[in-house]
Amino acid sequence: MGKINLFIKRMFDITVSLICIALLLVIPVYIIVPIAIKLTSKGPALFRQVRAGKNGKSFTMYKFRTMIVETYDNDGKEIMTENRITKIGKFLRKTSLDETPQLFNILNGTMSIVGPRPMLVYQMERCEGEELRRFEMRPGVTGLAQVKGRNNIRWPERIQYDLNYIKNFNVILDIEIIIKTIFLVFRKEGTDVIPEYRGVDRFSKHYVPDADSDAGKNNFL
Repeated sequence: MGKINLFIKRMFDITVSLICIALLLVIPVYIIVPIAIKLTSKGPALFRQVRAGKNGKSFTMYKFRTMIVETYDNDGKEIMTENRITKIGKFLRKTSLDETPQLFNILNGTMSIVGPRPMLVYQMERCEGEELRRFEMRPGVTGLAQVKGRNNIRWPERIQYDLNYIKNFNVILDIEIIIKTIFLVFRKEGTDVIPEYRGVDRFSKHYVPDADSDAGKNNFL
């Protein structure tokens, strides 16, 4: 990847993050959004979740909460993800404002502006072989897979895009991805999960591997 490229990437991350945070304070997104979330649904304004970062190291990722805190209805049935999203949550997702707290993840060094999106820990444990290379770099707020389809592509395709990014990383590629991301945000594309792409697969929380499967074994555990 090159130490110079990685150094430039880190300096770029810090500079852009500080500028964006300053703008979001001036607008002021970081004041209005938390108040709107608290007024429209119970629960914290900020959502915290443990994700798998560089070299498989776990870290806490931040987002604005976009869903109700309840996961089951009064009859004890699990509420589907799309039915848990609040009205303000739909707006935040469409505009990608729910991701803006990750600017602080960038500042503390656990994330980058561009990189493979951070997986849940159990998903990392199910990666195999070359798939583990996606953890060689800091996870990103956006990435090659996001500008190629975001939620509208299947996991194998996402991982292949992540691997292509790792193998071909350079600062120019990062800038191209950022520009494409900005266009996609304004066009509000790829923010909805298409049901047929959410099937039970190796990276689904409902997946049960075969007894003789090697899924879940990796170099980080």
